[in-house]
Amino acid sequence: MLIKFRKKSDIKESALTSESFYNNRRTVIKGLGLAALGLPFANQAKAGLFDLLSDKKDDSDRAASQFKRSLLTYSKNSSYQSLTPLTPEKKILQYNNFYEFGTGKADPFASSQQFKVDPWSLTIDGLVDKPITLHYEDLLKRFDIEERLYRMRCVEAWSMNIPWLGFTLASLIKSVSPKSSAKYVRFETLYDPKQMPGQASRRIGGGIDYPYVEGLRLDEAMNPLVMLSVGLYGKTLAPQNGAPIRLVVPWKYGFKGIKSIVRITLTDKAPLNTWQQIASNEYGFLANVNPDVDHPRWSQASERFIGEGNLFSQSRKATLPFNGYQEEVAELYKGIDLRRYF
Repeated sequence: MLIKFRKKSDIKESALTSESFYNNRRTVIKGLGLAALGLPFANQAKAGLFDLLSDKKDDSDRAASQFKRSLLTYSKNSSYQSLTPLTPEKKILQYNNFYEFGTGKADPFASSQQFKVDPWSLTIDGLVDKPITLHYEDLLKRFDIEERLYRMRCVEAWSMNIPWLGFTLASLIKSVSPKSSAKYVRFETLYDPKQMPGQASRRIGGGIDYPYVEGLRLDEAMNPLVMLSVGLYGKTLAPQNGAPIRLVVPWKYGFKGIKSIVRITLTDKAPLNTWQQIASNEYGFLANVNPDVDHPRWSQASERFIGEGNLFSQSRKATLPFNGYQEEVAELYKGIDLRRYF
Protein backbone atom coordinates (compact mmCIF):
# COMPACT_ATOMS: atom_id res chain seq x y z
CA MET A 1 0.00 0.00 0.00
CA LEU A 2 1.32 3.43 -0.96
CA ILE A 3 1.07 6.00 1.79
CA LYS A 4 1.39 9.61 0.73
CA PHE A 5 2.70 12.04 3.31
CA ARG A 6 1.58 15.62 2.86
CA LYS A 7 4.34 18.19 2.63
CA LYS A 8 4.11 21.24 4.88
CA SER A 9 3.92 23.38 1.76
CA ASP A 10 0.87 21.53 0.42
CA ILE A 11 -2.44 23.34 0.81
CA LYS A 12 -5.04 21.27 2.58
CA GLU A 13 -8.52 21.26 1.13
CA SER A 14 -9.79 22.52 4.47
CA ALA A 15 -7.37 25.45 4.27
CA LEU A 16 -8.80 26.77 1.02
CA THR A 17 -10.90 29.83 1.64
CA SER A 18 -14.56 28.91 1.94
CA GLU A 19 -17.48 30.62 0.27
CA SER A 20 -18.72 31.75 3.67
CA PHE A 21 -15.39 33.47 4.25
CA TYR A 22 -15.62 35.21 0.89
CA ASN A 23 -19.12 36.38 1.71
CA ASN A 24 -17.85 37.67 5.04
CA ARG A 25 -15.22 39.66 3.15
CA ARG A 26 -18.06 41.31 1.27
CA THR A 27 -19.48 42.41 4.63
CA VAL A 28 -16.11 43.79 5.71
CA ILE A 29 -15.71 45.77 2.50
CA LYS A 30 -19.24 47.13 2.84
CA GLY A 31 -18.14 48.36 6.26
CA LEU A 32 -15.70 50.61 4.41
CA GLY A 33 -18.61 52.05 2.46
CA LEU A 34 -17.98 49.91 -0.64
CA ALA A 35 -20.02 47.29 -2.36
CA ALA A 36 -18.47 43.84 -2.51
CA LEU A 37 -14.87 43.71 -3.64
CA GLY A 38 -15.38 39.97 -3.78
CA LEU A 39 -12.78 37.26 -4.15
CA PRO A 40 -13.10 35.42 -7.43
CA PHE A 41 -15.36 32.61 -6.37
CA ALA A 42 -17.71 34.28 -3.88
CA ASN A 43 -21.40 34.34 -4.80
CA GLN A 44 -20.51 34.20 -8.46
CA ALA A 45 -23.29 31.92 -9.58
CA LYS A 46 -25.65 34.58 -8.23
CA ALA A 47 -23.77 37.24 -10.24
CA GLY A 48 -24.11 35.21 -13.43
CA LEU A 49 -20.37 34.77 -13.82
CA PHE A 50 -20.57 31.03 -14.26
CA ASP A 51 -22.16 31.67 -17.65
CA LEU A 52 -19.84 34.57 -18.47
CA LEU A 53 -16.76 32.45 -17.84
CA SER A 54 -17.95 29.32 -19.54
CA ASP A 55 -16.91 28.56 -23.09
CA LYS A 56 -20.43 28.55 -24.51
CA LYS A 57 -21.81 31.25 -26.81
CA ASP A 58 -24.38 33.54 -25.26
CA ASP A 59 -25.88 37.03 -25.43
CA SER A 60 -22.79 38.51 -23.76
CA ASP A 61 -20.82 37.78 -26.93
CA ARG A 62 -23.18 40.01 -28.88
CA ALA A 63 -22.89 42.69 -26.22
CA ALA A 64 -19.13 42.66 -26.67
CA SER A 65 -19.53 44.18 -30.13
CA GLN A 66 -21.16 47.35 -28.79
CA PHE A 67 -17.77 48.92 -28.10
CA LYS A 68 -15.68 48.85 -31.26
CA ARG A 69 -12.06 47.78 -30.82
CA SER A 70 -9.60 48.50 -33.62
CA LEU A 71 -6.81 46.30 -34.92
CA LEU A 72 -3.33 47.55 -34.00
CA THR A 73 -0.03 47.38 -35.85
CA TYR A 74 2.63 46.02 -33.52
CA SER A 75 5.77 43.92 -33.22
CA LYS A 76 6.24 40.94 -30.95
CA ASN A 77 8.90 41.39 -28.28
CA SER A 78 10.79 38.09 -28.50
CA SER A 79 11.86 38.31 -24.84
CA TYR A 80 8.24 38.00 -23.70
CA GLN A 81 6.60 35.47 -26.01
CA SER A 82 7.01 32.15 -24.17
CA LEU A 83 4.26 32.40 -21.54
CA THR A 84 1.63 29.65 -21.75
CA PRO A 85 -1.23 29.08 -21.55
CA LEU A 86 -2.83 32.43 -22.29
CA THR A 87 -6.13 33.38 -20.70
CA PRO A 88 -8.86 33.35 -23.38
CA GLU A 89 -9.71 36.81 -24.67
CA LYS A 90 -13.38 36.45 -23.74
CA LYS A 91 -12.51 35.93 -20.08
CA ILE A 92 -10.13 38.90 -20.00
CA LEU A 93 -12.98 40.99 -21.40
CA GLN A 94 -15.64 39.73 -19.00
CA TYR A 95 -13.90 39.22 -15.65
CA ASN A 96 -12.66 42.51 -14.23
CA ASN A 97 -12.26 44.78 -11.25
CA PHE A 98 -13.06 48.34 -12.32
CA TYR A 99 -15.22 49.90 -9.63
CA GLU A 100 -15.87 53.00 -11.71
CA PHE A 101 -18.21 50.74 -13.69
CA GLY A 102 -19.49 48.64 -10.77
CA THR A 103 -18.23 46.35 -8.05
CA GLY A 104 -19.17 42.93 -9.46
CA LYS A 105 -16.80 41.09 -11.77
CA ALA A 106 -19.31 41.29 -14.63
CA ASP A 107 -20.36 44.91 -14.01
CA PRO A 108 -17.49 46.61 -15.89
CA PHE A 109 -18.30 44.68 -19.04
CA ALA A 110 -22.04 45.27 -18.73
CA SER A 111 -21.97 48.99 -17.98
CA SER A 112 -19.04 50.31 -20.03
CA GLN A 113 -19.90 49.51 -23.64
CA GLN A 114 -20.92 53.11 -24.48
CA PHE A 115 -17.71 54.56 -22.99
CA LYS A 116 -16.06 57.25 -25.14
CA VAL A 117 -12.30 57.16 -25.59
CA ASP A 118 -12.01 59.64 -28.45
CA PRO A 119 -11.40 62.48 -27.82
CA TRP A 120 -8.99 61.74 -24.97
CA SER A 121 -6.21 63.71 -23.29
CA LEU A 122 -3.32 62.33 -21.25
CA THR A 123 -1.24 65.02 -19.56
CA ILE A 124 2.31 64.38 -18.35
CA ASP A 125 3.44 67.14 -16.00
CA GLY A 126 5.01 67.94 -12.64
CA LEU A 127 8.77 67.89 -12.15
CA VAL A 128 9.62 67.74 -15.84
CA ASP A 129 11.22 70.16 -18.29
CA LYS A 130 8.95 69.27 -21.22
CA PRO A 131 5.36 68.68 -20.06
CA ILE A 132 3.11 67.39 -22.80
CA THR A 133 -0.50 66.44 -23.50
CA LEU A 134 -1.14 63.40 -25.67
CA HIS A 135 -4.39 62.88 -27.52
CA TYR A 136 -6.07 59.66 -28.62
CA GLU A 137 -4.14 59.30 -31.87
CA ASP A 138 -0.86 60.05 -30.08
CA LEU A 139 -1.43 57.15 -27.71
CA LEU A 140 -1.57 54.75 -30.65
CA LYS A 141 1.04 56.27 -32.97
CA ARG A 142 3.63 58.29 -31.05
CA PHE A 143 5.50 55.22 -29.74
CA ASP A 144 6.31 51.87 -31.32
CA ILE A 145 3.75 49.36 -30.05
CA GLU A 146 4.87 45.87 -29.13
CA GLU A 147 3.25 42.74 -27.75
CA ARG A 148 4.40 41.24 -24.47
CA LEU A 149 2.92 38.18 -22.78
CA TYR A 150 2.80 38.93 -19.04
CA ARG A 151 1.44 37.26 -15.95
CA MET A 152 -1.17 39.28 -14.07
CA ARG A 153 -1.78 38.47 -10.39
CA CYS A 154 -4.75 40.01 -8.58
CA VAL A 155 -4.50 40.69 -4.85
CA GLU A 156 -7.67 38.57 -4.59
CA ALA A 157 -5.59 35.44 -5.37
CA TRP A 158 -6.57 34.87 -9.00
CA SER A 159 -4.37 35.31 -12.06
CA MET A 160 -4.34 35.57 -15.84
CA ASN A 161 -1.74 35.42 -18.61
CA ILE A 162 -2.35 38.34 -20.96
CA PRO A 163 -0.89 39.40 -24.36
CA TRP A 164 -0.61 43.14 -23.71
CA LEU A 165 0.10 45.67 -26.46
CA GLY A 166 1.82 48.92 -25.61
CA PHE A 167 5.08 50.73 -24.99
CA THR A 168 7.39 51.21 -22.05
CA LEU A 169 6.56 53.84 -19.47
CA ALA A 170 10.27 54.70 -19.44
CA SER A 171 10.11 55.87 -23.06
CA LEU A 172 7.34 58.32 -22.20
CA ILE A 173 9.07 59.60 -19.07
CA LYS A 174 12.35 60.16 -20.90
CA SER A 175 10.52 62.20 -23.54
CA VAL A 176 9.44 64.80 -20.94
CA SER A 177 12.94 65.20 -19.40
CA PRO A 178 12.41 64.57 -15.65
CA LYS A 179 14.02 67.00 -13.23
CA SER A 180 16.59 65.64 -10.78
CA SER A 181 14.18 66.32 -7.94
CA ALA A 182 11.59 63.86 -9.32
CA LYS A 183 11.41 60.71 -7.18
CA TYR A 184 7.89 59.36 -7.74
CA VAL A 185 5.27 59.04 -10.47
CA ARG A 186 1.59 59.68 -9.71
CA PHE A 187 -1.18 58.35 -11.98
CA GLU A 188 -4.81 59.46 -12.10
CA THR A 189 -7.89 57.88 -13.70
CA LEU A 190 -10.59 59.78 -15.57
CA TYR A 191 -13.30 61.25 -13.34
CA ASP A 192 -16.58 61.25 -15.26
CA PRO A 193 -19.60 60.02 -13.24
CA LYS A 194 -21.87 60.33 -16.30
CA GLN A 195 -19.85 57.68 -18.11
CA MET A 196 -18.64 55.81 -15.02
CA PRO A 197 -21.70 55.09 -12.85
CA GLY A 198 -19.63 53.73 -9.97
CA GLN A 199 -18.17 57.19 -9.42
CA ALA A 200 -21.61 58.65 -8.71
CA SER A 201 -21.39 57.30 -5.14
CA ARG A 202 -18.16 59.21 -4.49
CA ARG A 203 -17.37 59.29 -0.77
CA ILE A 204 -20.80 57.98 0.23
CA GLY A 205 -20.37 56.06 3.48
CA GLY A 206 -16.62 56.52 3.47
CA GLY A 207 -16.09 54.74 0.14
CA ILE A 208 -13.63 55.36 -2.66
CA ASP A 209 -12.56 58.97 -3.08
CA TYR A 210 -12.47 59.25 -6.87
CA PRO A 211 -10.61 59.83 -9.10
CA TYR A 212 -8.58 56.66 -8.61
CA VAL A 213 -4.90 57.34 -7.88
CA GLU A 214 -1.83 55.10 -8.08
CA GLY A 215 1.91 55.63 -7.76
CA LEU A 216 5.35 54.19 -8.37
CA ARG A 217 8.84 55.13 -7.34
CA LEU A 218 10.63 56.67 -10.30
CA ASP A 219 13.18 53.83 -10.42
CA GLU A 220 10.31 51.33 -10.58
CA ALA A 221 8.63 53.31 -13.33
CA MET A 222 11.81 53.31 -15.39
CA ASN A 223 12.19 49.53 -15.20
CA PRO A 224 11.89 48.14 -18.75
CA LEU A 225 9.13 45.71 -17.69
CA VAL A 226 6.65 48.52 -16.98
CA MET A 227 4.25 49.18 -19.84
CA LEU A 228 1.56 51.62 -20.76
CA SER A 229 -0.87 49.32 -22.52
CA VAL A 230 -3.16 50.45 -25.34
CA GLY A 231 -4.42 47.00 -26.31
CA LEU A 232 -4.52 43.24 -25.91
CA TYR A 233 -5.04 40.29 -28.22
CA GLY A 234 -4.10 42.42 -31.24
CA LYS A 235 -6.73 45.11 -30.72
CA THR A 236 -7.21 48.31 -28.76
CA LEU A 237 -8.34 48.01 -25.15
CA ALA A 238 -11.98 47.59 -24.21
CA PRO A 239 -13.32 50.03 -21.57
CA GLN A 240 -13.53 47.35 -18.88
CA ASN A 241 -9.82 46.65 -19.37
CA GLY A 242 -8.80 50.30 -19.07
CA ALA A 243 -9.28 51.93 -22.47
CA PRO A 244 -7.68 53.83 -23.98
CA ILE A 245 -4.50 53.51 -21.89
CA ARG A 246 -3.60 51.76 -18.65
CA LEU A 247 -0.57 50.85 -16.58
CA VAL A 248 0.89 47.32 -16.48
CA VAL A 249 3.43 46.45 -13.75
CA PRO A 250 3.66 42.65 -13.91
CA TRP A 251 5.50 42.04 -10.62
CA LYS A 252 2.90 43.93 -8.57
CA TYR A 253 -0.67 43.11 -7.62
CA GLY A 254 -3.26 44.05 -10.21
CA PHE A 255 -4.70 47.05 -8.36
CA LYS A 256 -1.47 48.89 -9.20
CA GLY A 257 -2.44 48.68 -12.88
CA ILE A 258 -4.47 51.89 -12.98
CA LYS A 259 -6.90 52.14 -15.89
CA SER A 260 -8.16 54.90 -18.20
CA ILE A 261 -5.33 57.26 -17.25
CA VAL A 262 -5.69 61.00 -17.84
CA ARG A 263 -2.73 62.38 -15.90
CA ILE A 264 0.81 61.28 -15.06
CA THR A 265 2.66 63.60 -12.68
CA LEU A 266 6.29 63.38 -11.60
CA THR A 267 6.71 64.48 -8.01
CA ASP A 268 9.16 64.48 -5.12
CA LYS A 269 6.62 62.99 -2.68
CA ALA A 270 5.16 59.49 -2.57
CA PRO A 271 1.54 59.56 -3.81
CA LEU A 272 -1.10 58.11 -1.50
CA ASN A 273 -2.67 55.47 -3.70
CA THR A 274 -6.40 54.85 -3.48
CA TRP A 275 -6.40 51.45 -1.78
CA GLN A 276 -3.67 52.53 0.62
CA GLN A 277 -5.91 55.44 1.60
CA ILE A 278 -8.88 53.14 2.17
CA ALA A 279 -7.09 50.37 4.09
CA SER A 280 -3.39 50.97 4.65
CA ASN A 281 -3.07 47.84 6.81
CA GLU A 282 -4.09 45.70 3.83
CA TYR A 283 -2.81 47.50 0.71
CA GLY A 284 0.65 49.00 0.74
CA PHE A 285 2.41 51.37 -1.62
CA LEU A 286 4.84 48.79 -3.07
CA ALA A 287 2.26 45.99 -3.49
CA ASN A 288 4.83 43.52 -4.82
CA VAL A 289 3.49 40.00 -5.35
CA ASN A 290 4.81 38.07 -2.35
CA PRO A 291 3.62 34.55 -1.48
CA ASP A 292 5.25 34.88 1.96
CA VAL A 293 3.18 37.90 3.01
CA ASP A 294 -0.48 37.07 3.41
CA HIS A 295 -3.30 39.51 3.07
CA PRO A 296 -4.76 39.95 6.59
CA ARG A 297 -7.78 37.87 5.58
CA TRP A 298 -6.43 35.26 3.13
CA SER A 299 -3.29 33.51 2.02
CA GLN A 300 -1.21 34.76 -0.91
CA ALA A 301 0.71 31.48 -1.23
CA SER A 302 -1.35 30.25 -4.18
CA GLU A 303 -3.65 31.58 -6.87
CA ARG A 304 -6.50 30.48 -9.10
CA PHE A 305 -5.47 30.71 -12.75
CA ILE A 306 -8.24 31.82 -15.12
CA GLY A 307 -7.76 29.70 -18.22
CA GLU A 308 -9.86 27.44 -20.44
CA GLY A 309 -13.01 25.84 -19.11
CA ASN A 310 -15.69 27.18 -16.82
CA LEU A 311 -15.20 29.10 -13.59
CA PHE A 312 -15.13 26.10 -11.29
CA SER A 313 -12.63 24.08 -13.33
CA GLN A 314 -9.81 26.61 -13.03
CA SER A 315 -6.51 25.23 -11.76
CA ARG A 316 -4.71 26.40 -8.64
CA LYS A 317 -0.98 26.99 -8.62
CA ALA A 318 1.74 28.31 -6.33
CA THR A 319 2.36 32.05 -6.43
CA LEU A 320 5.90 33.11 -7.39
CA PRO A 321 7.88 35.89 -5.68
CA PHE A 322 7.50 39.10 -7.68
CA ASN A 323 5.03 37.10 -9.81
CA GLY A 324 7.93 35.32 -11.49
CA TYR A 325 9.88 38.48 -12.39
CA GLN A 326 12.32 38.32 -9.49
CA GLU A 327 15.41 38.30 -11.70
CA GLU A 328 14.41 41.56 -13.36
CA VAL A 329 13.25 43.52 -10.31
CA ALA A 330 14.57 42.13 -7.00
CA GLU A 331 17.53 44.54 -7.06
CA LEU A 332 15.08 47.45 -6.78
CA TYR A 333 14.25 46.35 -3.23
CA LYS A 334 17.66 45.40 -1.93
CA GLY A 335 17.86 46.14 1.78
CA ILE A 336 14.10 46.71 2.15
CA ASP A 337 12.09 44.57 4.57
CA LEU A 338 9.26 43.58 2.23
CA ARG A 339 7.28 42.08 5.10
CA ARG A 340 7.10 45.44 6.82
CA TYR A 341 7.03 47.67 3.76
CA PHE A 342 4.56 45.83 1.63
